[in-house]
Amino acid sequence: MKKIAALVAASLWCAPLHAAVDLNVHKEVLPNGLTVLLHPNKQAPTVSCRLFYVTGSVHEVPGKSGLAHILEHELFKGTKKVGIQDSVADARFMAVQDSLQALIRPAKLAGDSALVKKLTAEHDSVLNEHRKIFVKDELWSAYQAAGGTGLNAFTSDLMTAYIVTLPKNKVELFMWLESDRMQNAVLREFYSERDVVREERRMRYDDKPTGRYYESLNSLIYEAFPYRVPTIGWPSDIANLTREMAEEHYRKYYKPRNAILVLAGDLEVAPTMEMVKKYFGSIPAGEAFPPLTIRDPEQAGEKRLTVTRPDAPNLFTLVFKTPEVGDRSLYALDIAEGVLNGRSGRLYKRLVEQEKLAVSVGASNSPNKYVSEFSIQVNMRPDADVAKVEKIVWEELEKLKTEIASEREFQKVKNRAYAGLVRSLTDMENVATMLAYYEMFGDYKIFLNWANELDKVTAAEVQAAAKKTFVREKSVAGFLLKK
Repeated sequence: MKKIAALVAASLWCAPLHAAVDLNVHKEVLPNGLTVLLHPNKQAPTVSCRLFYVTGSVHEVPGKSGLAHILEHELFKGTKKVGIQDSVADARFMAVQDSLQALIRPAKLAGDSALVKKLTAEHDSVLNEHRKIFVKDELWSAYQAAGGTGLNAFTSDLMTAYIVTLPKNKVELFMWLESDRMQNAVLREFYSERDVVREERRMRYDDKPTGRYYESLNSLIYEAFPYRVPTIGWPSDIANLTREMAEEHYRKYYKPRNAILVLAGDLEVAPTMEMVKKYFGSIPAGEAFPPLTIRDPEQAGEKRLTVTRPDAPNLFTLVFKTPEVGDRSLYALDIAEGVLNGRSGRLYKRLVEQEKLAVSVGASNSPNKYVSEFSIQVNMRPDADVAKVEKIVWEELEKLKTEIASEREFQKVKNRAYAGLVRSLTDMENVATMLAYYEMFGDYKIFLNWANELDKVTAAEVQAAAKKTFVREKSVAGFLLKK
């Protein structure tokens, strides 16, 4: 769930806030398509660095789910220059391993377990010799040795991100390492890393009640649109991914035209742009993804999922699809979220305090590219009347259609959003991340203008958005219940 401004916990009640939020951002698109956003801020002698590749699970074809995620892992293995002692021997070892894997795959399909075992042992023997010339975690260690903090990477439906915060005099290290990784990555230990991803999937999804529940629920929410596919990949797809598939995807798409580079912190715009051009300007643009034209059909009616397990935590989830980020109705739904949410919100008062049916409840308006979601989740008590919980949630949603929110409720939500946005702008890591996210969504200025647009929302707009969104025939209800 991606919110542009985390609502602060403290409850605010004051006069309406109308001040626009301004942030000094330099935007430039290089001839090869690389989008660069720079935000100079002298509050600390550090720079938060973000490189987003706009390639995620929405761009994967059937049978190749999890490809972007495993590439996120693989790009830490190094390049022709990083993570290896001998690049010539490295290429020779890789060729032998690829040849053995090409023999293992048909042997598996033929069910020849003896041959698979023999070839796998040979492959592993070659890999062990190969590892003797590795410089383990050299890229990671280089950032740490330079004083880097917050080093991480993650993959989502829409993108793969690499992030780090560095002392201001070490930004060139980021340029060198990431431009090298954009051009010269070597996907070492691919098949052992594939096993790591399969284990990660087992722990987070297959063996976890909420993991499989949300996957199943997601496949009900989205019938055709690729948000239905888990970013980590389906188990059968992960098992059949090959290094050649990943290599092709990397060569085509991990390139400037699909990348957003953001730096926020103690920097000077002109020399920083010169540095960006020096390291990234000569890299070929790469290929653009085919247009994502697939969309879900109009929902045919209410959908319901019930999963019972002995280890289930007793959850009720209600989800509605909403327009993509930038649509004006999302601002009105933010007001609805605020009215429903938090300890002073209507859902908490009804379900937790008055009826004693839940231990917690939350509403979430989640803007996203292509299609967004509004969701409600109730963590129910073990003895809760599930039907009554669902009935109360619908009652509160219906009230948003018929009863105008009080001025106090309205202004409290708006003031929280404004305060949350202003406070978030003091954190350069957050600023860099949100600039990258909203540029990926279409325009980084949506992030900065959100609170100002929220302040314009009227009660009539909230009612109209509620009437259009909270419709039973357009809902997806999920129940994860203790057996």
